[in-house]
Amino acid sequence: MNIDHRFTLVPLLLICASTIATPPKTGSWRAWLDSPGGELPFGLALKQQGDRWSAEVVNGRERIRLPNVTIAGNELRIDIDHYDAVIDAKITPDGKHLDGQWRKTTRDGKISKLPFHARAGKAPRFPVAPNRGKPGKKLASRWSVNFEKSDDPAIMLLEHRIDGRVDATIMTTTGDYRFLEGVYDQGRLRFSVFDGAHAFLFDATMQSDGGLAGHFWSRDVWHETFTADPDPTAKLDDGFHAVEFDATFDISTLEFPGLDGRTRKFVEPSLSGSARVIEIFGSWCPNCHDASAYLQSIHEKYHADGLRVIGIAFELTGDFKRDARQVSRFIDRHNITYPMLLAGKADKGAIPGMLQFLKDFRAYPTTVFVGPDNRIKAVHTGFAGPATGQAHDTLRTEYERIITEMLNEAAD
Repeated sequence: MNIDHRFTLVPLLLICASTIATPPKTGSWRAWLDSPGGELPFGLALKQQGDRWSAEVVNGRERIRLPNVTIAGNELRIDIDHYDAVIDAKITPDGKHLDGQWRKTTRDGKISKLPFHARAGKAPRFPVAPNRGKPGKKLASRWSVNFEKSDDPAIMLLEHRIDGRVDATIMTTTGDYRFLEGVYDQGRLRFSVFDGAHAFLFDATMQSDGGLAGHFWSRDVWHETFTADPDPTAKLDDGFHAVEFDATFDISTLEFPGLDGRTRKFVEPSLSGSARVIEIFGSWCPNCHDASAYLQSIHEKYHADGLRVIGIAFELTGDFKRDARQVSRFIDRHNITYPMLLAGKADKGAIPGMLQFLKDFRAYPTTVFVGPDNRIKAVHTGFAGPATGQAHDTLRTEYERIITEMLNEAAD
């Protein structure tokens, strides 16, 4: 059959042109998840170097590097490997809109997911009312917080800027909510965080007595109300007194699988030293990421003096191969060079049976300090991360005081 290509060339060119995807704009984006409480916004930056793409998530002072970004046609994928999470989105023809879904593997291999959107360009995290004159009274910097579904105390730290923007975190006895960012406008306080695992949204209003009352949403699975009152003296219980432990237990009797499945005994030279710091953690836990990044610096500082840092992971799925892969990603994320073991599935109730020196267990991470006699000197529950400022600095000082004391005891 003869075909006159003069009559098919123009339509063919039009079809091809319509299927050519425009890559997304590089630079800043306003991104958000559609949470049950409404838009859960966060900052996003897309970068391109040659054929390689990467991303950053922005929350307040924190920039979270995400190096694994792929683009194929009008499909964008941001792998958040270290939390077993991913963002998949369609790119609009102008390269300025992204619409898709965030998904994360959670306990027992279940999937948590929320719709994802992003728009190119710098934009406020939360929309605010037009400026109506002088800024209102600044919010207090320290608040006591009561959550509807928890009996544990909490403290909210706020840095309220003159333009209404707010940097915040919430500290609890088991850890902190990391870098929250938002705005206070017309008596309404809103802030959020998304880091690949945490997806938190807070929305509160000022009350006539100077307190706050509002709502807290986490991912697609949690909602509760909370109240907060200014309290410059608010304090939390000491994490060093949160759980009971058996100080007579000989830590050298422990053994757990390495990531290769081979049993590792704590009497091995690589797991024993003049003193030890044992971190009970999970790669799925954002506070554990903060703690392990700090413990890597401790390992580097004191390893030559005989300190050994050891990680014992409790993961989400119970599938050894998959959980070992996640711990390996955790190691790569923080360039960790101290040994990591995989004890099993994350189950707080089962841990005292596996770590017999613990009478109870409250939180990941939990840090155990072991002296030269293989006996436990201290146990600390939770971790105050970099978002907590002074509390983080104070905790680091105490950790290093205990470590120095144990090493001096070994030297004597």
